[in-house]
Amino acid sequence: EVQLVESGGGLVQPGGSLRLSCAASGFTLDYHAIGWFRQAPGKEREGVSCININDGTTNSADFVKGRFTISSDNAKNSVYLQMNNLEREDTAVYYCAAGRTMHRGTCLVSYDNWGQGTQVTVSS
Repeated sequence: EVQLVESGGGLVQPGGSLRLSCAASGFTLDYHAIGWFRQAPGKEREGVSCININDGTTNSADFVKGRFTISSDNAKNSVYLQMNNLEREDTAVYYCAAGRTMHRGTCLVSYDNWGQGTQVTVSS
């Protein structure tokens, strides 16, 4: 069974850091892109950051550049999102998703397997 499990969310003060993990099971990360998305209450889901496992190409939304870093560990079949300098506006449920791809150079692919999400709350 293909499964993605997010972890690492929680409550953090503004300016703090969290590291989200996305553990994949039932498939290997090879020939996939993994994306992080988020959805805040009353807002549409938006893309945060993604990585193409084939060649390490990454892409991030403008609102997280310089603050969030996506990385992967193929040996652990996991992808991570290091979030620094968190802002109240980063409060949301964060999801990881997987999309199969044979291509390199982009992680902007169709994502069709999703995790259940992990809550991130930034508040003092």
